[in-house]
Amino acid sequence: MPFYDLPKPERDKLVSEIHRKIRDDISNDDRKNILLYFSDEDTYIRKSAYLAIGRIWLSNKLLRKKIIDLLSDLYLESNEKIRQTVINSAGEIGIYNFVTVEHFFDTALFDTHHIVRNAVIGSMKKMGEKNPVPLLEWARKYL
Repeated sequence: MPFYDLPKPERDKLVSEIHRKIRDDISNDDRKNILLYFSDEDTYIRKSAYLAIGRIWLSNKLLRKKIIDLLSDLYLESNEKIRQTVINSAGEIGIYNFVTVEHFFDTALFDTHHIVRNAVIGSMKKMGEKNPVPLLEWARKYL
């Protein structure tokens, strides 16, 4: 059932479940649930997943390296939805620490699929609203 066809309490429960399963995957060096959510056809499931990555990165310093390593591995997947969600996840992290995720944007800016390139644009917009200085410095490389 599509995300927004669920009643609000069920959506909230699903978001909590996605967050928990993603955190558990990261902690246990697993990817099963992350791959499932990152590749979901429903854009709101993918959004819940990348928001969970951002929240986990922000709240758990011990998992930060694992998260970046995981995103680096996932960006190599052939599924464009997974790569798109990686970039959106990197954008959530980039709001607080752009330098950590800059390399994702250097690559994704020239991705073969338009939804990944569009994710770069969306992430740039979000990061630019919250933390514009490092983003502007990065963008100067491409002028």
